[in-house]
Amino acid sequence: MLFLQNGRSTNLTITAVAGLYHTDLKGIVLSFQETRKEFKGDITLVTFPLVAISNKSPEQTAREIGEYLEQHVEEVSSFEVVKGFLNIRMSDTYWLACLHELSEEKAYGRHSRNGKKIMVEYSSPNTNKPLHLGHVRNNVLGFSLSEILDAAGYEVFKTCLVNDRGIHICKSMIAWQKYGNDETPESTGLKGDHLVGKYYVIFDQEYKKEIASLVATGSTEEEAKKTAPLILETQALLLAWEAHNPEVLALWKRMNAWVYAGFEQTYSRLGVTFDKYYYESDTYKLGKDLIQQGLDSNVFFRKPDGSVWIDLSTDGLDEKVVLRADGTSVYITQDLGTAVLKEADFGMDQSIYVVGNEQDYHFKVLFLILKKLGLPWANGLLHMSYGMVDLPGGKMKSREGTVVDADDLIDEMQETARIKTEELGKTDDFSDAEKISLNRKIGLGALKYFLLKVDPRKRLLFDPAESIDFQGNTGPFIQYSYARIKSILRKESNISRYKGEFLGMNEDERSLIKLLYSYRETVHTAAQEFSPAVIAAYLYDLSKSFNRFYHENQVLKAEDEVTRQFRLNLCLQTGLILKSGMTLLGIEVPEKM
Repeated sequence: MLFLQNGRSTNLTITAVAGLYHTDLKGIVLSFQETRKEFKGDITLVTFPLVAISNKSPEQTAREIGEYLEQHVEEVSSFEVVKGFLNIRMSDTYWLACLHELSEEKAYGRHSRNGKKIMVEYSSPNTNKPLHLGHVRNNVLGFSLSEILDAAGYEVFKTCLVNDRGIHICKSMIAWQKYGNDETPESTGLKGDHLVGKYYVIFDQEYKKEIASLVATGSTEEEAKKTAPLILETQALLLAWEAHNPEVLALWKRMNAWVYAGFEQTYSRLGVTFDKYYYESDTYKLGKDLIQQGLDSNVFFRKPDGSVWIDLSTDGLDEKVVLRADGTSVYITQDLGTAVLKEADFGMDQSIYVVGNEQDYHFKVLFLILKKLGLPWANGLLHMSYGMVDLPGGKMKSREGTVVDADDLIDEMQETARIKTEELGKTDDFSDAEKISLNRKIGLGALKYFLLKVDPRKRLLFDPAESIDFQGNTGPFIQYSYARIKSILRKESNISRYKGEFLGMNEDERSLIKLLYSYRETVHTAAQEFSPAVIAAYLYDLSKSFNRFYHENQVLKAEDEVTRQFRLNLCLQTGLILKSGMTLLGIEVPEKM
């Protein structure tokens, strides 16, 4: 990667091969990779593809190219041949030039605009319950991915689709009407989303009682589920909602407003934002229009009961309902409408849906339907499928008793951070306000980093206690590394701008510069792979490299002023990139801890 960023070195490698073997290299691509840690070198040229033109063994080919580069390319100081791999070591001058380059840029790592628009849709809450641990992973993934793509040069639109209508929302409404006694967030002291979620749970409890009663009188369980009075009332409420019944709409708006206020508080605590909200109550109508167009063009078909379907069996899937027999929408109805509306609003090159892997099949169907409807932009749709989150030793405290509430989780993380910092004596000289701020940053930083450091596609076991550790691969370890750098820099008010005059780097300094310089490429890789875990791994490596450098080398008491200023600049640049990278993960870094 680093070698490729230096165009002269790459061109001279091509010249070396062409001159040595009298060929123009047509059809052959030089393959570079970073040298593995157990070998000496910075970049490795794979020479196996070149033996066809050298007519020599891979080892001989590698040695000849290495000798040419060592003699003709000033940036190359030495080389080592391991079988067919040419490990190239770059000179101190090269790495000092790299440090100078990154120190000259105000926002090193951010790429220039590439002219492409990309949308990231995340969160997707239902207005019948509070946000939970699964939503937390969804939100931190979506927000971080958006920040990474923005840094990689894309114009990014962050959107949230709110599932604000449908049978589940009607369940909370019916339960509140029947059992709520006019409770409000103000009268109960509950956040609005928690209050509505309470009645969603009550619905489930009362519905199960009705099912049990019907089964006891001779109904099958399946019959009981369909004929229980509570579910029939809920279905009638949904039909009334779609018929624009004024009283039903008024109650729906009132309860949803409670939920929205609660969501905003949680989003604010998590530090996530959106550029635009979409609402299922708006987009399901567009979905119905699209389904009618599909019926007219024979993409869909209507069954005798009036329901509308699509047959995807020839595509390896099965039949999928897109409209119920009573004319009401299903989830895919509104997703079709939302996709059309988003494209009309933004005209993006790519649209990413951040949704858990339990919806893999749903998105296969959605994307395939849009393609069958002849919409060319459907090729730019991507489902960023992520794994579920598990907890060791059972569930944390939850108001619902079935899921881990997001607000409870945030409170738990901040309290754990308080206990940890007090045990370690890290806040003895902090004011009360500083302690609260620090514990918030550490608690949220630990939570977000733990959720982001794992490949998004993998299922995750989240251990709150393990996440808040000031050693190891954790958010607090990186935050502490940054705070250590800020402490060093506060002791020196006069840091000269680095000009590249330092000579005689040791391996700690050299390794640190290599990592710093690779930040730009790391951002690009994370964007290409849609993986914040790439940034997290980089930040952990950078923090380890810095701490090793700091423990082995005097900074403020260096042997001479040139060395002192050089090392202070290394500290400065490391701090800037640590903060930049953590910002891409949506994590704040404290100035002291």
